[in-house]
Amino acid sequence: PPVMLVELLFQAACVSLFLSSGQGRVYPARKKPASFAVERRRVGPHVCFPGSGSGCCPGWMLSPGSGKCTLPLCSFGCGGGSCIAPNLCMCPDGEQGITCPEPPGTCGEYGCALSCNHGGCQEVARVCPVGFSMAETANGVRCTDIDECQSAACEGTCVNTEGGFACECGAGRELSADRHSCRDTDECQAMPCQHRCENSVGSYRCSCRPGYHLHGNRHSCV
Repeated sequence: PPVMLVELLFQAACVSLFLSSGQGRVYPARKKPASFAVERRRVGPHVCFPGSGSGCCPGWMLSPGSGKCTLPLCSFGCGGGSCIAPNLCMCPDGEQGITCPEPPGTCGEYGCALSCNHGGCQEVARVCPVGFSMAETANGVRCTDIDECQSAACEGTCVNTEGGFACECGAGRELSADRHSCRDTDECQAMPCQHRCENSVGSYRCSCRPGYHLHGNRHSCV
């Protein structure tokens, strides 16, 4: 019996060795193939959203040269200055701020207006006010007053004003409703005479009732 037990143990050991060296072997699993769509992530300074859009933080944009988020943005523009940080401009006079004051334009005392169309925008001189004409000078466009009295039809005297003109009538006459012609002023409406008043073109005459004579002041009756 002891010999039979030894043989059984030997056979069991052989079976165990066979299984461990054959069918019982464990093979490592293969790695999955890499994805063809590799996510492009933005790197460098001022990157807040690596996997979306430009990836730049607010206030920064991609620099055309390096492709990194190193170009600051100034929302209000810097005019003649330069943008040195988000919403921070360096102005020609050395001052810093969120924007720079525009340099004096060449459109003259009435400034410039922005004319825009589908091709872009450009600065043009503003339209001069009514009564002014536009003229080119060494300092830009200037608006000069027009002397309307050279062509105005005033019955009396024409007085040129800034941007217009006015008609005036001589003594004893007043300006009509059309502001150009003159009409006689009825001085008697102001009752300048003690008794009677007779209006005339450009003047008037006082008289007295019977039994009175006109005083030397030509208005009172004695």
